[in-house]
Amino acid sequence: MEEKYRRAVDAAAIFSETDLAGCITYVNDQFCGMSGYGRDELLGQNHRILSSGLHPAAFFQGMWQAISEGRVWRGEICNRAKDGTLYWVDSTMVPLVDEKTGRVQKYVSIRFDVSEKRQLLHTLQWRVGHDVLTGLPNRAYLSELLNQSLEFSRSENIPLALCMLDLDGFKAVNDGYGHACGDLLLVEVATRLREIIRGEDVVARLAGDEFVLILRYVRDIDELNAALLRILKAISEPYSIQGAELNVFASIGVTLFPLDDEDADTLLRHADQAMYVAKQSGRNRYQLFDVSLEQEVKASHQTVEQIRQALAAGQLCLHYQPKVNLRCGTVVGFEALLRWQHPERGLVTPGDFLPLIEQTDLIVDIGEWVIDQVLGQMHRWQVHGHWWSVSVNIAARHFQREDFVERLQDLLAQYPQVEPHRLDLEIAESVAIDNIQRVTQHLQACQALGVQFSLDDFGTGYSSLSYLKRLPTQTIKIDKSFVRDILHDKDDLALTKAVIGLARAFGREVIAEGLETLEHGQLLMRMGCEVAQGYFIARPMPAGDVPGWVEGFRPPAQWQKLE
Repeated sequence: MEEKYRRAVDAAAIFSETDLAGCITYVNDQFCGMSGYGRDELLGQNHRILSSGLHPAAFFQGMWQAISEGRVWRGEICNRAKDGTLYWVDSTMVPLVDEKTGRVQKYVSIRFDVSEKRQLLHTLQWRVGHDVLTGLPNRAYLSELLNQSLEFSRSENIPLALCMLDLDGFKAVNDGYGHACGDLLLVEVATRLREIIRGEDVVARLAGDEFVLILRYVRDIDELNAALLRILKAISEPYSIQGAELNVFASIGVTLFPLDDEDADTLLRHADQAMYVAKQSGRNRYQLFDVSLEQEVKASHQTVEQIRQALAAGQLCLHYQPKVNLRCGTVVGFEALLRWQHPERGLVTPGDFLPLIEQTDLIVDIGEWVIDQVLGQMHRWQVHGHWWSVSVNIAARHFQREDFVERLQDLLAQYPQVEPHRLDLEIAESVAIDNIQRVTQHLQACQALGVQFSLDDFGTGYSSLSYLKRLPTQTIKIDKSFVRDILHDKDDLALTKAVIGLARAFGREVIAEGLETLEHGQLLMRMGCEVAQGYFIARPMPAGDVPGWVEGFRPPAQWQKLE
């Protein structure tokens, strides 16, 4: 090459020349700077000194065939510098041909550094297939990985387990500590999942707090059970995020391939259905999918839609169960209990349909409907001179909504004649302790509106004395499962006594649920509990029957004689 042309190329590009055997005969300063080699280290060396090992043999075979035949070759090559780092160059290989003989004399290479472009492209490609927050494969890449795993499983006759994992209590963290804290928690969960799975397994994030695991080489059910228990244990360990100690748990749905011999999308759906059942059964557990489970889930979805239609069609109604002071016979209030007036099945109690919707937003719609109906009924009773208090059960999903207090305030504003302190909201013990800080804030905000609160089903959860002290509820309700057996079960009797003692110690009122006999009432009064509800007093009744029942109610004489 003429000197003036070489100087021009030297100034603009990474330039080199090789002989026909590929040995380097010339490099410019840019070439040395890029490769990290000195000129004396390169001259006389074969070009393979820069090989990165990333390109297949066919890649270079095509290049050499082109330039040996006198054709220009263009392409991007990954080279390895002296210090081992990789860099990409956009290369143009030009064979210099002798005009007289027509033979190729040597090869010149003009290169431009495109490492930054390649890195950007790699980053973009990575982002297409990965969740930016956790670095895990996303839904799109998971589909590819799952199909590859299924193909391998089929060809090698090796079973695999597909697991859908959803965090229990994550929404409470987001609501109580903010989304930034929630994001950090997700990153920590992803880290724990990466650390616990084997190298051949896959963990991906679908969205929100949902993760998917592909466990390959599952030899037997015992091995699978052990793996799932390790995952549950890892997730349930406490987290320290931004100075706060947090606890979340996992519900996992699992389907086994090829026992469940379906395509990738169907397997994901089956794992999701099993996860839903695990979540319904309680936190920190897993559920294996089976065909009958799919039928149950389909039936469940159909029932949810029927309940939605029942709400719109006015088929839902409220019955009221009285709460009575056993000693004096005074009716102190009522508990509003939901019923479904089914056109074919008749009156359906909440235990037969509410569990199906507790994890859906339909429970929120029904909860607001119940509060509205109760406030309206209280107003109608007041018009006739009855100033009864009414309690309403509030579901976890409803109570934990960010706009719960605001929506409650709007409902109260629609009934200004009803004194807010006559409305008592009952929250389950398990709901109260799930996120104590968030729950306490909600309780205090609602109480600022004048609303009362009761801690329902007390004794069935995991409350400690510190929880009870921090929860500003006015009333504790002893769960009927304990009250029912106090006449013949020493443990239930001891627990009931303890709850009554705790209520006194913390200045709370106490109500016993499930009073079924005369003797139950006598024993409760001896222990210091004077307010109760149950079938012995009255079954839940329509609102229209309440005034007449109250007028005619007389407590047993045996109760009044007790001192």
